[in-house]
Amino acid sequence: MKISTEWLQTFFEKPLPDAETVADALTFHAFEIESVENGILDVKVTPNRGHDCLCHRGIAKEIAAILDLPIKNDALRQRIELGPKTDAVSVTIQDAVLCPRYIAGIVRSVKVGPSPDWLQKHLASIGQRPINNIVDATNFVMFNLGQPLHAFDAHKLKEKDGAYAIGVRLAKSGEKILALDEKKYELTDTMLVITDAHGDTPIGIAGVKGGMPASITEDTVDIIIESANFNGPSVRKTAQALRLRTDASTRYEQEISPWLAVFGMKAVVELIEKTAGGEVVGFSSDYALAPEKRRVSASLEKINRILGSNLTGKEVADALRRLDLSHIEKADTFDVHVPFERLDLNIEEDIVEEVGRIHGYDKVKPEELPPLQHSPQVNPDFYAAERAREDLIAKGYSEVFTSVFAEKGERVVANKVDGVKPYLRTSLVAGLTDALERNRRMKDILGLKDVKLFEIGAVWKKGKETIMLGIADEKGVREEVLESKLASEYEDMPLSSAERYQPFSKYPYIVRDIAMWVPKETTEEEVLDIIRKNAGELLVKSSIFDRFEKGERVSLAFRLVFQSFDRTLTDFDANERMASVSKTLTEKGFEIR
Repeated sequence: MKISTEWLQTFFEKPLPDAETVADALTFHAFEIESVENGILDVKVTPNRGHDCLCHRGIAKEIAAILDLPIKNDALRQRIELGPKTDAVSVTIQDAVLCPRYIAGIVRSVKVGPSPDWLQKHLASIGQRPINNIVDATNFVMFNLGQPLHAFDAHKLKEKDGAYAIGVRLAKSGEKILALDEKKYELTDTMLVITDAHGDTPIGIAGVKGGMPASITEDTVDIIIESANFNGPSVRKTAQALRLRTDASTRYEQEISPWLAVFGMKAVVELIEKTAGGEVVGFSSDYALAPEKRRVSASLEKINRILGSNLTGKEVADALRRLDLSHIEKADTFDVHVPFERLDLNIEEDIVEEVGRIHGYDKVKPEELPPLQHSPQVNPDFYAAERAREDLIAKGYSEVFTSVFAEKGERVVANKVDGVKPYLRTSLVAGLTDALERNRRMKDILGLKDVKLFEIGAVWKKGKETIMLGIADEKGVREEVLESKLASEYEDMPLSSAERYQPFSKYPYIVRDIAMWVPKETTEEEVLDIIRKNAGELLVKSSIFDRFEKGERVSLAFRLVFQSFDRTLTDFDANERMASVSKTLTEKGFEIR
């Protein structure tokens, strides 16, 4: 997720350190930072914290805890009451499991137009395109607090007895909706939709995307705002089936607290009043959840035992304070009151982890693991695979991994990757044959005379899964059952000699050969050194492929491979470099053949 340090600063009175320092703090105590550029952090929020940290407020709370900086005006710690209630809009939820909470707020007489500069700047800084003051307000609050929101044009809904009605129900099989991306989606009866209940027509795909039938335009005057909570797995399946993943669906998929909805609604209404004017008529909601107050206890003894630390009660209490985890300490046990948004804190070990990462795992003294009392049990399949792998690699074979999916087979895949290969393979031969042909065409760039491949993998035939060994070389492709042998202990296998992975260019390569007569005392290395210095940066492979002597002279023939990482080469590119090589070799007194 893109996080703006300028935006983060709005949560603090004291100035934050520079972006690199903030990134380091998060890296060592919370989340990996994929990049830092112009004050923007690309934060890789872990799945267990998606419910509270896919927003600036969540990251600000982490920074506050790590750097021990007080946070100001935390919106989620304010006592708020959402009012007044209104009958101008009603809400009906069909399934409280799929939609635990839905709040509808109605605001009249808004003036739709461009957002103020500060709002546009904040959204643009994280790659969001400003649209108008209503839509921008909903997006800002989502990226600020983590609660997805949506606004509907009230006048595009049917009015009955002076009131509007919002429905949340499962779609009808084959029902269609034109979404805000101007694409039409066909729905199934497992997908949740938001409807104009008076007309029972879909106006949004719940938790994923709004629909064009009630979209906000420049002519919009009255709006209905949605702040809801939807079932994470249901949203994920819908987004996946429709191939429509959005910022909202990403947050619902991670699951967020139903109690966040009221804070999101309060924040967006206040922002809309500031940027678009209007009059708040009131709010209507439908939910069947009782307030939840969670407590998790952790003892000082267990904290230290799990972490391998020697923390004092004072140090643990300080870590909990920095994390904004209010607690009661009694007899070296900490009874923690879990904030509603921290869905990841459920058991004692969760509290231990929080204390450990804020204290710093680098401060925990490492200890050697005790020696094994017994030799590890030998896995016969693993042992056999390692033996076969070592033997074949020693003979010059390379291991490949081909797809387990096939056009035909005995077992159909329940969740198909595509419709082309819906079965599990019954043999390794087809995949190895394809790999052999592909690599034969790449012999020159690989620097190989012969392509020799092998694969160790599972096949599914005759009602069971079998581990097979497949071999592909100039003799053809063959396979056999990998015979498992029960050894008493593992043998010490030599470590891989591979030093690093080097990617290949996706662009075609050009091959050129050059042969010459040289004095008998001239070495191959001398000639190759001259070639490499004059062939330029496009030379990616050079090797000798022929040598014979005649009298006092020796004929040497070399194969040169040219390739670019950013474009397709032309004959001119190769010929120009070959001319430079030939000229230098001739000047050295060698006779080009």
